[in-house]
Amino acid sequence: MNIVIVGAGRAGLSFATALRDVHQVSVLHHDELAPVVDADLVLLCVPDDHIAATARALRVGRDTVVAHVAGSRGLEVLAGHRRVASLHPLAALSSPEVGARRLRGGVYCVEGDALVDEVVASLGGRLVSVARQSRTLYHATAVSAANHLVALAAHVEVLARGCGLSLADFLPLSAQALEDVSAVGPLAALTGPASRGDVETLAAHVAAVPPEEREVYQTLSQRARRLAATGRPTWNA
Repeated sequence: MNIVIVGAGRAGLSFATALRDVHQVSVLHHDELAPVVDADLVLLCVPDDHIAATARALRVGRDTVVAHVAGSRGLEVLAGHRRVASLHPLAALSSPEVGARRLRGGVYCVEGDALVDEVVASLGGRLVSVARQSRTLYHATAVSAANHLVALAAHVEVLARGCGLSLADFLPLSAQALEDVSAVGPLAALTGPASRGDVETLAAHVAAVPPEEREVYQTLSQRARRLAATGRPTWNA
């Protein structure tokens, strides 16, 4: 398959690296759009807010599929092209090398022209789909699963420094918690004061947390207490 990728950021270069294993791939910068007449697929890997404008500026052959990789957008941003699709990877593309490794065998949310199903299959990936009206919620879920987890790590890093330790000291604990969630689900994996109903302990924590991080801690504690209220975990620590 002849694939043209528009965008040379982390997403574009991750896709280019992964797809070159099995396809003919070329990369264009978004501000260097020449007519594309012989491509089977043009994959737009540009920032979400630039997809519509890039698509409008793009000139392709009649049978070329134009697709984007944004989780937050539907097919309407590709209006004007005859064959359109979207192909969003549920993967953190932190660098071209890491991203390419995660794209191979990854999970993809797809919509539109079936050619992108073939692209996913060529990468050994798995397809999922969501209803059009749930697209924004789907993307918010992906952001919570990845970006908010990173933001939580930044919160932990600040607290760790406050007690003379480092983020690295707490990452094994985070890894254990995620392992338990994967094995038994959030409720059974929940440990600590929220799971035990230790309100005085939680109040002491809020007082000890630096003011600039207090709202984050309180919000997460409240969510943990709501989780605990749905049923008692089978084990605690």
